[in-house]
Amino acid sequence: MIHTNINTDSFKVASLSDYDRAVKIIEEAESSIAQLVGNEITLIAYEKIEGLKRKI
Repeated sequence: MIHTNINTDSFKVASLSDYDRAVKIIEEAESSIAQLVGNEITLIAYEKIEGLKRKI
């Protein structure tokens, strides 16, 4: 099993309300992956937060 650590300090959930085609592509990808793996899949789009200084 692969575990992924998602650092959301540098990213926020992307607002795709004005991008119907992007949402459709994500929904199609979710459906295709779900068929392959046999489980419901949810894909989440994140966008990088501009202007943040990286914490060290």
